[in-house]
Amino acid sequence: MKAIAYYRNLPAADPESLQDVTLPDPVPGERDLLVEVRAISVNPVDVKVRANRRPRDGRPEVLGWDAAGVVRAVGARAGLFKPGDRVYYAGALDRPGANSELHVVDERLVGRMPESLDYAQAAALPLTTITAWELLFDRLRVLDNAAPSQRSLLAVGAGGGVGSILVQLARQLTGLTVIGTASRPQTRQWVLDLGAHHVIDHSRPLASELRRGGFGQVDFIAGLTQTDQHFGQMAEAIAPQGRIALIDDPGAIDVRLLKSKAASLHWEFMFARPLHGTPDMIAQHGLLEQTARLVDAGRLRTTLGEHYGAINAANLRRAHAFLESGKARGKIVLEGF
Repeated sequence: MKAIAYYRNLPAADPESLQDVTLPDPVPGERDLLVEVRAISVNPVDVKVRANRRPRDGRPEVLGWDAAGVVRAVGARAGLFKPGDRVYYAGALDRPGANSELHVVDERLVGRMPESLDYAQAAALPLTTITAWELLFDRLRVLDNAAPSQRSLLAVGAGGGVGSILVQLARQLTGLTVIGTASRPQTRQWVLDLGAHHVIDHSRPLASELRRGGFGQVDFIAGLTQTDQHFGQMAEAIAPQGRIALIDDPGAIDVRLLKSKAASLHWEFMFARPLHGTPDMIAQHGLLEQTARLVDAGRLRTTLGEHYGAINAANLRRAHAFLESGKARGKIVLEGF
């Protein structure tokens, strides 16, 4: 099968940082699906792994943790899907990624594609949707209840991949006042179009921006980017007994700033369930299925921002470089080999 892989940790601009290769077709395990990959999207985790994880024993390392495609075969104990089903998923960090014509994935991590989306539109959703869903409902423990409330959510970096779906989930499924942050006019409008009630500028101090917008402290904060830069302001902006959830990889942060408010800090890492084989791993199947129903009902939309053409090494290198620039809006998608 065709695949895109790397052999050494190199900058995205280097022609050898990602290469077109041919690999043996994978064989599904007992709970696996064999999927013919039709479209993929690119996430910051791809960039981080390419830069930092060394391939073992000189073997090619295949990235890619967002895919949409067609089930071609199922494992002996797999019963959720059948050949011919259209599926979308993010997969597991400790298995080969989906930047390949064929891919194997545990069926408990897979959902049926929204019927109203094509493969490229669907591939934009899984990893960020799982991350946003788990952050909102499992880490921050926001109630899945759309009745209006007096509580508020601040999403720092709301124009990125996770923020683009988090804003929608919070607006559609909760009664929170949703406040996003964005620093450019185009991302500000993007966040408003996705359903944020208000947008503030994260290039300025968050607490003063909130006050300028007529808000006091907020009950929940989703820290999606540059937590090193923003944590002091998050601590000032969080309400007493509030909750903060992070997804990025900050350096040292002073969690003592939260003590006087009895505020809590949580980590969201969507690969934790598959990485540790948790008993509730199938929850990711369930939330992807529910997301598909919400998309088909017109309540959620794809977060596809840029389509970079065919799935090949040259286009993936461009996508990695653009992600590293910090200017991406929504998700970068590639389609077809």
